[in-house]
Amino acid sequence: MVDENEVEGTVRKVGGKLQDAAGGLTGDETLQAKGKLNQAAGAAQQTFGAAAEEIRESVKESPLSALAIVGAIGIAIGFLARR
Repeated sequence: MVDENEVEGTVRKVGGKLQDAAGGLTGDETLQAKGKLNQAAGAAQQTFGAAAEEIRESVKESPLSALAIVGAIGIAIGFLARR
């Protein structure tokens, strides 16, 4: 199953490439910069979606391990918050 962030990230990347190309053809540096920004944001969103899907699958396969990890993180945050 594909995470919705992966799909949205891909769409944003493609849109950014189109903006970048349109800016290059028209000489509009602002549009080109926005296109590059959207490409980078899309790539980040795509990566986030892939990581979320990987975590989701890992939790399904081994829920007790996931619970232990979350508990350890909670204890660590509690310890650090007291300092």
